[in-house]
Amino acid sequence: MRRSMPVALAMPVVVGVLALVVAPAAAAAQPPSTTPLPPPKDPNSPPASSPVGPQPLGHAIGDAGTALSMVRILPSSAPTNTILPGYSEKLPKQSALEVGFGLSSAQVNSESLLVAERAIAQASPGGVAVQGKSPQAPGSVAQTALPDNEKPTTFGLNPPKTPLDALVKVGLLNGSAHARWSETLGPCVTPLSDASTSLASLSLLNAIPTLPGITDLSGKLTESKLSPDQLTALTDQLKALPGPLAELGGLLPGPNKADGAGSLISLPNTLSTRSVVELVDIPGTANKAVRSTSTLQVASLNLLAGTPFSLSLNVVSQPTLQVTSTGDAKTSTVKYTAPVLEVKQGDKVLFKLDAANPTFDVPIGIPLPDLTKQLPDALKKLPLIGDLANALPKDSPLQSNAGELNKLKLDIGVLRLSIAGLQQKAEDMAQPFKGHQLAASARMLDLQVLPTQALGLPGLPSALAQVSLGEQVARAAAPAGGVVCGTAGGPAQPPAKAPAPKEPPLAYTSAYQAIPMFWTGTTMLLIGVILVAALPTRRIRRMRPAEDVQP
Repeated sequence: MRRSMPVALAMPVVVGVLALVVAPAAAAAQPPSTTPLPPPKDPNSPPASSPVGPQPLGHAIGDAGTALSMVRILPSSAPTNTILPGYSEKLPKQSALEVGFGLSSAQVNSESLLVAERAIAQASPGGVAVQGKSPQAPGSVAQTALPDNEKPTTFGLNPPKTPLDALVKVGLLNGSAHARWSETLGPCVTPLSDASTSLASLSLLNAIPTLPGITDLSGKLTESKLSPDQLTALTDQLKALPGPLAELGGLLPGPNKADGAGSLISLPNTLSTRSVVELVDIPGTANKAVRSTSTLQVASLNLLAGTPFSLSLNVVSQPTLQVTSTGDAKTSTVKYTAPVLEVKQGDKVLFKLDAANPTFDVPIGIPLPDLTKQLPDALKKLPLIGDLANALPKDSPLQSNAGELNKLKLDIGVLRLSIAGLQQKAEDMAQPFKGHQLAASARMLDLQVLPTQALGLPGLPSALAQVSLGEQVARAAAPAGGVVCGTAGGPAQPPAKAPAPKEPPLAYTSAYQAIPMFWTGTTMLLIGVILVAALPTRRIRRMRPAEDVQP
């Protein structure tokens, strides 16, 4: 009976040993509270949540944009959509369709969340916006920084034929975009953001899609303010024109003509835009100011080229918009060189557009039968644009009576030429940094096609079409005192002879006892199993009773 004790005690011993082993091992599975987090190798390193490496001290915000041309169909007709309920009614309405060409923009924002958007330069051959929604135009080039770009990105494009040729026809396009940013000095690099585009030629409004594409308007001028006799005469004269009103009665035969003929506006010579954001010196201090500049280069443009009513506009003074912010309202400036345009018909100067005389109207008239009989054959079946005396030959006998003959036509529209005045806004800012911000915008020339009360088509908008040439915007913001060019947050250099710091040992806790105890218990368990299996077993016989034993 005593020899059976090792077998009976084998299982309790094994369970006890395993319990002793498991307890420390389970404790080791949880990190002990006394074990410290290992510090960084360099004690002067910033915490993990701080930017790594040296950081620039300079803060700057600025952008500049320039467009050679913007064509707006049904301006101020589409509501602006916003995610805020009820706020759309407070914003100005968008055009139903906008087509732009020769676009350049430069942007700088030291506070951008993404480092790749600290500096952006983009040059685009054109763009389209439908009710304010604009996809990225093909053929555009752009650069972003960081990382820094040592050289600009350029493009050259000869636009193919598209359905938009009815509005805009463009020649060879070239563009360049250059954006830079320093990891240590931030915006204190040259150039910072620079974008430019150039066009070999440009023609705009080869048709006016908001006007009817048919010549017979009988019964359609229901809202006209003309008398019944005048309305009948106007309807009959429109039928006799070689083209519908969408082509201005045949004056706009289409974009396939050479030298811009067939378009309302044409620019036959090379024209270009440039948008730049840079840092400039502030007198008396080492800090910098933020300067955004928009420039436009246009020699001349033509209205109704190739027709007897051709007008030329010579750009005497090139427009330049420059906004500079020093961070102080007293020293920040907006400089604008207003354009000066001479409106000529042949050799005669009709009008000079400048800041003092910003608007000039050119009437669009339909000659009545009494006037048609007296006109030369070249003018008999065309609308009359402007003063009749300017369209007649100099030796025409009608010149002496041109003033009276002008009364024998019905004006159905107006070509309004205007220079958009400078608009600017200044404000002190507290976010994202304390400083001063300036913004300004201007346009070299606006041309609007406006209907008169005689053209009584139902649902006719107040402006049939609008073309803007030389749109310019600029904004600059600098911190108080100017932009500081320097670096902060760099790691300190260790002493030359100081030994490299050693990694501190981890605290010795009960966790380190788990490993040897685990292997000791396992070894004991295996030895016990082997001993139990190796011991011989002896069978015990039961003795029979004495009476059962045979002698």
